[in-house]
Amino acid sequence: MLEVIGADTFYGESQILWGVSLKLNAGQIVALLGRNGMGKTTLVRSIMGLTPPRRGTIRFEERDITNVPAHRIARMGLALVPQGRHIFPSLSVRENVVFGMRGKGFSEDTIYSYFPVLKMRARHKGNHLSGGEQQMLAIARALLSNPKLLLMDEPSEGLAPIVIQTIGDIILKLKEEGLSILLVEQNVPLALKVSDYVYILHNGRIAHQCTKAELEGDTKLQSEYIGVSK
Repeated sequence: MLEVIGADTFYGESQILWGVSLKLNAGQIVALLGRNGMGKTTLVRSIMGLTPPRRGTIRFEERDITNVPAHRIARMGLALVPQGRHIFPSLSVRENVVFGMRGKGFSEDTIYSYFPVLKMRARHKGNHLSGGEQQMLAIARALLSNPKLLLMDEPSEGLAPIVIQTIGDIILKLKEEGLSILLVEQNVPLALKVSDYVYILHNGRIAHQCTKAELEGDTKLQSEYIGVSK
């Protein structure tokens, strides 16, 4: 479904990604792990057309989208849950939810079955929600565009453990529904809970790739590249 081939991405003259390549198959959850500042968000921005790579190729469903504008990429069936959530603070929860609604599949009622707390808060302004509720709102908004591929950039960032568990359960439910997901995370337990395959990004390069079972059993790898120690 998604293939990144040798992506070199820059901000001005500063190179952030160096020959990054990865693949994601339909119905699969692929986790992209790494410490802060390693280029994870830049890769997401490259895929979405917000910061296109200067060299390399990005393919979605075998179509070259390397230099396609972001709004056209979104219409092809990619949706982003951005780091920092970026909900509309002055709009109500419901207005945020239906803002980008299109296509068939996920409906407003379906979304509220996933996120009942959002139905309870439907008339509240976005800036009156807790951090966990705002994250759920950001996911709900992306799902209502009925994407083929969902990009999630640090969905657990700044959240309480109980909320992270809820987010993980929702991702697993989406996986059961057959949705393809690229999950960018620093939270290794969450990534291992939901993913099928793992890439580790270090200093703008893919340092390692493996199944989640292989990463679970390699504490040295976790410590070296992700900062997890046991």
